[in-house]
Amino acid sequence: MANTNTLDKAPPKGAIDRFFKITERGSSIGSEIRGGLVTFFAMSYIIVLNPIILGNVADGTGQFLGGGDGPNIAMIAAATALIAGVLSIVMGLVANFPLALAAGMGLNAVVAYSIASLPDMTWADAMGIVVLEGLIILLLVLTGFREAVFKAVPAELKAAISVGIGLFIAFVGMVDAGFVRIPASLSTPVELGIAGSISGWPLVIFVFGLLTSIVLMVRKVKGAILIAIVASTVIAVIVEAVAKVGGMFGADGVNPSGWKLNVPAVPDQIVDVPDFSLLGQFSLFGSFEKIGAVAVILLVFSLLLADFFDTMGTMVAVGTEAGLADENGDLPKTRQILVVDSIAAVAGGMGGVSSNTSYVESAAGVGDGARTGLASIVTGIAFLLATFFAPIVDMVPSEAATPALVVVGFLMFMQISSIDWKNYEVAIPAFLTVVIMPFTYSISAGIGAGFVAFVVIKIFVGKIKVIHPLMWVAAVMFVLYFVRGPLGDALGAF
Repeated sequence: MANTNTLDKAPPKGAIDRFFKITERGSSIGSEIRGGLVTFFAMSYIIVLNPIILGNVADGTGQFLGGGDGPNIAMIAAATALIAGVLSIVMGLVANFPLALAAGMGLNAVVAYSIASLPDMTWADAMGIVVLEGLIILLLVLTGFREAVFKAVPAELKAAISVGIGLFIAFVGMVDAGFVRIPASLSTPVELGIAGSISGWPLVIFVFGLLTSIVLMVRKVKGAILIAIVASTVIAVIVEAVAKVGGMFGADGVNPSGWKLNVPAVPDQIVDVPDFSLLGQFSLFGSFEKIGAVAVILLVFSLLLADFFDTMGTMVAVGTEAGLADENGDLPKTRQILVVDSIAAVAGGMGGVSSNTSYVESAAGVGDGARTGLASIVTGIAFLLATFFAPIVDMVPSEAATPALVVVGFLMFMQISSIDWKNYEVAIPAFLTVVIMPFTYSISAGIGAGFVAFVVIKIFVGKIKVIHPLMWVAAVMFVLYFVRGPLGDALGAF
């Protein structure tokens, strides 16, 4: 909570103090700088994870983000840090709020696994959908329609969406690390490691990284995720230099015990001029021609749900922790905060790095004294400096980075406690939302199943009046989405 001592009434100490109301909020320039750096280190893992999630998935045409038939990890890392830096600075200047932004975890998974990978879709088309979603959110904020959208979806389903995405992300992390994989015998859908065992150095690195992340988080060490990634990467580089493990897929065939994606090795240069050629690689309306208007609208709606509600919760959580909320729970410059966050979604799509959003890790900086937008500016400057170190990301194997996905998945999964599991009318739709996401490897499918189940249950228990009109629309659209294959074949027959 904000300090209420005499510092609040002390006169400002300069132009910076007056602009950011530093003394008024019981803070100091030193506290803001320290808090901004703490926030950066708490969320800087995104510079590594966003390229891992986006960079290793081919689109519907077989191309990777940034072009070509292989990952462009350093390029994505540079753009990720650039957009995060610029938007965090904008948040500090416009809203004077200690909230930093970067590519949204969960949102990037939706873009990679549920949008870009659709047949005939390109990465440019997928990023165009992100831009459309951001523009819609901006419109909702400016018109005040935000409250209507927020109230349309039951609280349990909002929580279930976050829980489901968390479970999905954790599963993706385990699969990308090879900790969970399809068995050679095909006797079961998946198995643990190699023939049910943790075999090979890469899996050992994954387990080490996961346990390190868990221990550091339990001990409340700031920057726990980043520390675990760095430590695992250093060990992986040493292991590769000594044991010569090699990649899983090489000229000599498949090596099950090899590194699944990139082989850890020290790059030729640590610092390099950042490659920002990913910026502007988006097609605003290309997806309509590829997958049809109904599918595009549903995908935009899915992104909107995942983005919109998380932002509200993050904003309130950070503002309350900073003591900036009034007796009614309202925050200063709420409209400006939401506008910047909406613009971040647009900027993320235009920058080719997925929707950017507010980060709850900003609470770490608040815990270290941040109370104003100056902290966000410090965080943003740190991200901009990080763009010159993008080549380092190339040395991080997926086995060292993906434990963070499991940890982040756990953090999102914690919201499961807010669901009333004794009330079947909401518990069953929530359950379907949560489990269908990882089981079908589709976030959109999970959201759709939950929405349709909710409407169907309410109809048959005689509670039609409680169904919000937007839920009716969404349910019908998801039904069309689920049967779009046979529906398209039927329409094509006429």
